[in-house]
Amino acid sequence: MFDNLKKIFKKQPKQPEKPAAKPKKLSAKELATKNNEPYIAINKVDVDPNNINNGSFELDWNEKFVVNLVKAGYKLKSDDTDNEIVDRWFQTVCRNIALEVYEQEMADPEKRRDDIRIIRQRDIGDGRTEVS
Repeated sequence: MFDNLKKIFKKQPKQPEKPAAKPKKLSAKELATKNNEPYIAINKVDVDPNNINNGSFELDWNEKFVVNLVKAGYKLKSDDTDNEIVDRWFQTVCRNIALEVYEQEMADPEKRRDDIRIIRQRDIGDGRTEVS
């Protein structure tokens, strides 16, 4: 029994401490989700090598992003899926980019195409209008 007590009170060699596990670095999506912020990213772009006018985008998003789209009116039907809502938003973004580029091209006389006719109207009085 005395030996057992000796063992109890005898200094035990310290066990080497295991290094603390490094905290896992959160991805941008995980960080946004943790902070209740919307997240959207383009993961991949594919272009058809036979027709470079055709391609596709692979998007990634979190739930908060979809909630914001629903609040902004992108959910049109009660059974719209998240994919349909995000696709509708992405089409709108692409359409707006195309329209902005078109408007900029038309505003620059050097880049304006000759086959587009500009119609001008001028009031010449007495209820008449000159169109050229």
